[in-house]
Amino acid sequence: MNQQEIFADAQTRMDKTIDSLHHELAKVRTGRATPALLDTVKVDYYGQMVPLNQASNVSAPEPRLLVVQPWEKSLLAEIERAIQKADLGLNPSNDGTMIRIPIPQLSEERRKDLVKLVKKFGEDARVAVRNIRRDANDHLKKLHKNNEISEDELSVELDRIQEITDKHIKKIEAILEAKEKEVLEI
Repeated sequence: MNQQEIFADAQTRMDKTIDSLHHELAKVRTGRATPALLDTVKVDYYGQMVPLNQASNVSAPEPRLLVVQPWEKSLLAEIERAIQKADLGLNPSNDGTMIRIPIPQLSEERRKDLVKLVKKFGEDARVAVRNIRRDANDHLKKLHKNNEISEDELSVELDRIQEITDKHIKKIEAILEAKEKEVLEI
């Protein structure tokens, strides 16, 4: 691997870490309705367990309401059971054509717990980015040791890796700040 490939690999892996953080944070329930809350719900669809969004349309028409419209009415009861079994603290109501899920207000204690969870996800992402930096630096030092790059090139490349690391850490901080604000919002 040459230094360009090492840099590109580190950049790609750090970007994937940010994407993963977004995905994890989307599952964290705030006081606001978001279809991502139901991403973990699996429903029995003709003998196969599939994600809810592959058997129905999930939308949030209001800030405190999720609506699930199955593609087939015969799935209504199965979807309602799956949501209750998912233990998300939600109470779906089936009106015969769709399922409405009101999103209750979060207690202050629950908000604080969610902020701790958000911070944990953020710390995990920061650790992942730092591990990627370490791997890239190790590859670069190996190139230097094998006399494939000079001391000056090594220094320049290590600085480049540090720059993208700092950039990604700042992105993580901004994402966490926004999510914490969203969780604490009443």
